[in-house]
Amino acid sequence: MRPWFSPRTRLVPTRRSVTAGEASAAAALESVEAHEAAEARQQDLAGAPPGAGSTPDTAPPARPAPAAEPAFPVVGDTRAAAFFDLDNTIMRGAALFHFGRGLYKRDFFSSRDLARFAWQQAYFRLAGTENSGHMAEARDSALSIVRGHRVSELMSIGEEIYDEYLAARMWPGTRALAQAHLDAGQQVWLVTAAPVETATIIARRLGFTGALGTVAESVAGVYTGRLAGEPLHGPAKAVAIDALAAGEGLDLDRCAAYSDSANDIPMLSLVGHPYAINPDRTLRAHARERGWRLRDYRTGRKAVRFGVPAAAAAGALAGGTAAALALRRKRR
Repeated sequence: MRPWFSPRTRLVPTRRSVTAGEASAAAALESVEAHEAAEARQQDLAGAPPGAGSTPDTAPPARPAPAAEPAFPVVGDTRAAAFFDLDNTIMRGAALFHFGRGLYKRDFFSSRDLARFAWQQAYFRLAGTENSGHMAEARDSALSIVRGHRVSELMSIGEEIYDEYLAARMWPGTRALAQAHLDAGQQVWLVTAAPVETATIIARRLGFTGALGTVAESVAGVYTGRLAGEPLHGPAKAVAIDALAAGEGLDLDRCAAYSDSANDIPMLSLVGHPYAINPDRTLRAHARERGWRLRDYRTGRKAVRFGVPAAAAAGALAGGTAAALALRRKRR
């Protein structure tokens, strides 16, 4: 048994979470291969140098690095990567709620459904943590809404919703942390229970390498409402990262992970450099006990006793649902 799946954490993976994690990693690796092939074709046609045209939609905050801080991330260490949770880590609140707002605006569902989404968002923000029962409720609500709709339709709407609701909700401090890894030449991955293609839109807009998200099936380009296992949550995230690292040749001891939730202790425990970002009470206590680095952008407080990457220090000053609306095609 992997050390992050110890019974002590009560976050042991089930068969469904293993299925979800492996499916998410396979989808991410396939997406990277497709992107690299498309980029190569574009460069051949345009004569552009590798990497051209692959920039985030907005410039990250300036990040001067104090000389006193140790160098991290390590520049040029291509076997290292960074993995970022989404809700309350990179963005304020839950992405699924705002996706629901966008769908409501486009008459996908009723005001009663919107009220249910609002309650889930309010619970998430007030509790400061994720509850499996509420996650299941959000998942079932989302799947019922998109069942029968075309993948291409939701992808197009996802781009619009990002601009309308999500872009302005990103924590500048966390973006600076991610940019430090990108500047060091490392891969940066979004890891979330949000649908994989919605997650991929967000990752691309932020200039990340790609995304690990919840995978579900569609037949002939239409959603069936069935998931590959379960939402990418808790231990499933660690399974996905482990599988992705194997496929990409990453050394997890040299990788970093960032999250706000105790549910992501398996993911954080998997890497050599775990960071608690805007942590809930359980994760804060766990991080202090183990000496993990900690940062809270909700109050603007300084890192508590533990350091943060030097390159993110200035960005930190600028900074202060889970579940599966699955958009992944299952090929048949």
